[in-house]
Amino acid sequence: MAKEINILLVDDHPMTLDGYINLLSEFNTDELMLNFTTAHNCTTAYTTIMNFSRLKKDIDFAYLDISLPPYKEMNIESGVDLALLIREKFPKCKIALLTMHNEPVLIDKIMNKVNPEAFISKCDINFEMFPNVFEKIYGGETFASHTISNALKELMMKNIKWDSIDSQILLLISQGVKTADLPNYIPLSMSALEKRKANIKSQLLRSKGGDKELIEEAKKIGLI
Repeated sequence: MAKEINILLVDDHPMTLDGYINLLSEFNTDELMLNFTTAHNCTTAYTTIMNFSRLKKDIDFAYLDISLPPYKEMNIESGVDLALLIREKFPKCKIALLTMHNEPVLIDKIMNKVNPEAFISKCDINFEMFPNVFEKIYGGETFASHTISNALKELMMKNIKWDSIDSQILLLISQGVKTADLPNYIPLSMSALEKRKANIKSQLLRSKGGDKELIEEAKKIGLI
């Protein structure tokens, strides 16, 4: 029996939704069945989310355009508000945000607020990338498209104190080198290397996390 995946797609352009469904439908197989539900504004999307919750049906994936006609009565102004509602009702749902915006400060603010599994600039979408995003987040990875990564990297590089040694430390950690072995690669004392690594973590990770989270964040913003 095929595993069913419920996908919510929200965009105010019906033809765009049709395109997303066509691209994702290639994953329908004997082992996997994708069920699509669409909405064109925050009002319909809010009602859909609440109905799924009331019926105790999961939303497994949500693709949300950020700029949508609002549902003012419920203070749902955008796809970001819908994402936060989904996080509350369906904690295991994988969220992909889509936007035409590329302002670094706005992208960073949304990233920190929602922490989506995928953040995609509509300027970057093509026939290969969109299905690839589904595969990545279905497999437990995160994804930021080229424009989003560049915006985050631009903001990060304006606000962090960074040099080539920090970049080398980050690269070595991503390659699986343990902290205790860093002196074999970088001619600094263990104490100096540990201080640098702690500084890297404090700048990239706003909350506590280990090497795995550090590398994921660095990749997300294009530092490695």
